[in-house]
Parts: sequence; C-alpha cells; structure tokens
Amino acid sequence: MTAETVLFFIVAACAIASAVLMVMQRNPVMSAIFLIGNFFTIAFLYLILQAQLLAVLQIVVYTGAIMVLVVFVIMLLNLGDEKKLTERFDIKKVLGVILVFGFLLEMLYLFGISEETRVYAGLNPKAVAVGTVESMGKAMFSTYLFPFEITGLLLLASIVGAVVLAKRRL
Repeated sequence: MTAETVLFFIVAACAIASAVLMVMQRNPVMSAIFLIGNFFTIAFLYLILQAQLLAVLQIVVYTGAIMVLVVFVIMLLNLGDEKKLTERFDIKKVLGVILVFGFLLEMLYLFGISEETRVYAGLNPKAVAVGTVESMGKAMFSTYLFPFEITGLLLLASIVGAVVLAKRRL
C-alpha cells in the first residue's frame, strides 16, 4: 500500500468518526462542531483525490457559509434547559454500535478480498484532471451550461419571491 492510500484511509476513518459523533450528540452546538470537522475531512479527501476546486468550494461554501447559518439558527432557537441535553445510555445506542461494527466488518472483508477475485475497472488516465479549476469550468460552461443557467434563474426567482414576501409584510 502506498502512503497516499494509507493517508486516504486514515482521513476517511476520521470523516466517518466525525459523522458518527455528530449524529450521536444531543447538544446541537457540539453536533455542529463535529459537522464542521466532517466538512474539513471531506475537503482533505478531495485534496487527496486531486480535486482542488472541490476542496476549496467545500471549505468556502459548506464550512464557511452553511455552518455559519446553522450555528446562527441554533443560537436563535435558545435551547433553554441544558439538563435535557445530557447523554443517556439506551438500547438505540447499543443497536447503533452493533450495526456500525457489522458494517465495518463487512468493509474489512470486502477490502481483504484478493486482487484476483476483485473486479477492478481501473481509473481513466484523464481522472487526475477532473477536479481542477480548468476542467470544472470547461464542463460547467460547455456541457452543463443549460442546467447552470436554469439553476441561476431558479435562484433569481427565489430571491425575487423572498423580497416580494418581505415587502408584503411591511
């Protein structure tokens, strides 16, 4: 195994761990912090896979903008009694741990299958250039120009609708 493969599995394990910890938290602020950690590990996975643009967009859009919005909404909710947010041990957690352990055993089995029995399609030699800014821009403004324009029009219509509804309330 190469060092890049080992690094990929380590970061993937961190991403899975942060996702599991995010779901298991009762305190929404702690859950949001683990979600931010998950976003950073996913961005690091994009970097390992040589998709630089996707890594930067992951950090800027999700970790920056979306998480600020999520934390803002959490703070607006004014959670109140923190005693209700303490962790408790119940049967759902035990079942969840058993299911996760079974899933990990299944993954270890699948990765342990020898190369002769594994069906491997291989990567396209052009796969290295897929995540670059040039390739993403070329695809967005040539092959996917129409869906890109439709998305822009839908976003514009939703902004105009929000302004109209906001003015109506005043």
